[in-house]
Amino acid sequence: MSRGSFVFTPTALRSLQLDEDMLERHKYRKQLSSHHFNGYMLKKEARDRALLRTSTALPPAVCHDLVIQNALYTGDLEAMQRLFPRGSTANFIIEPQGGDMRWVASGDGLWSLTYEQELTTPLHITADRGFTDCLRLLLQRGANVELAPGGTTALHEACESCHPECVKLLLSHGANANAVSEDGLMPLHVCTDPESLECAKYLLQYGAAINGRSLEEDDTPLHVAGRNGLADHTELYLRYGAAVDKQNDEGLTPLNAACSQPQELHELERYFKVCQLLLEAGANVGTLDQDKHSPLHMACKNVNADLVDLLLAKGACVNDMDYGGEAPMHNILKVVCYKISHKPERIVRALLNYGSIRVWPGALPMVLKHCCGSPRTIEVLLNAYSQLKVTDTWVEAVPPEVFKKHQEFYESLFSLAQTPRSLQHLARYRLRSFLEGRVHKVVPKLILPTFLKNYLLLEYRGYVH
Repeated sequence: MSRGSFVFTPTALRSLQLDEDMLERHKYRKQLSSHHFNGYMLKKEARDRALLRTSTALPPAVCHDLVIQNALYTGDLEAMQRLFPRGSTANFIIEPQGGDMRWVASGDGLWSLTYEQELTTPLHITADRGFTDCLRLLLQRGANVELAPGGTTALHEACESCHPECVKLLLSHGANANAVSEDGLMPLHVCTDPESLECAKYLLQYGAAINGRSLEEDDTPLHVAGRNGLADHTELYLRYGAAVDKQNDEGLTPLNAACSQPQELHELERYFKVCQLLLEAGANVGTLDQDKHSPLHMACKNVNADLVDLLLAKGACVNDMDYGGEAPMHNILKVVCYKISHKPERIVRALLNYGSIRVWPGALPMVLKHCCGSPRTIEVLLNAYSQLKVTDTWVEAVPPEVFKKHQEFYESLFSLAQTPRSLQHLARYRLRSFLEGRVHKVVPKLILPTFLKNYLLLEYRGYVH
């Protein structure tokens, strides 16, 4: 790139256009009367600073000075004050040395292995690293907040790295809160970490489109918050009028996105809280994605028992079939062996109490083979049948080490090969069959001792009889 030159990417130009989501932003902002005056003053200040900056800014040049680069990357404010005295400009582009290697085609058709260079600016470097004082100095020296030589603005970098003070500085100096990166993302779309909450607040105060769509996935910020389990972000966006049931290119609503995201044990509560907020805001519990997966399908697949209970209580259909002909029960049984610590037995029990279809008896040995590591899951599942045809195939399905670990349970199961189910169990089975999916509603209301109610609701006993 020659000195004094600068290339705008198509996506950077696209950020200057008014679209449908900008109109929606104005509509929702009318409902937020308490934010009107502050929002107006903040944007007015930003516009005034932007006009002052553009009147004095020089076209960006390319800087190869390693002394300047070193001061920027280390956040050396004293060095930068010397390098950028009053009257100088910080409006230039940097081409860092090094980076990842990639094959590049030369003009004569040959390919060579060279370092991948990604252009950046002093604002990007300091915003990404949270060097607030250095960033302020650069802005005072006329650095252009809209430069995006690497495909993203400095505002994107500050949001992605969770530096709210840098975000506030950039916005107050005229940064576009709805700038679109080369990947089609607005700054709110890169607020994917719990620590980015303050960044999101500043963006919304400066007019970020609450329902702005990403160009590739068609995600809104609420989709991003749901997918990343960000309860505080979800609550914030809902307060600003985020559309709770918008679907992206895959047919996912924010609720579907939250339910479909793989969840580790320590993340279950976060995602439950997000879904709880969305449902309280009126999210549709039955929306299907393009593969006809419901939120319940995905919550079962990710083995979030509290979330499954919540979805069922909100009216989720327990026997919805996806394009593959699988119900939520299929989804949970396929992942039991991988998620034993998530207590999959709770989900199987809840689904059965809400009237879920059962496994075809001929497939029970296969289910036993894959789920034997969770005897409670097997117990709940088998207690939905009046009789079981236990054969040698069942015995062979349980590895010796698993049998030894849960010997008492599997001995009780295999003994059913020679004895029928107990009269007590048959009475339970008959009552549950009569209620036909109303078990969860009727049984808690019965005037019965608690231990009998729990027995009817398939409480675990550690054996089958």
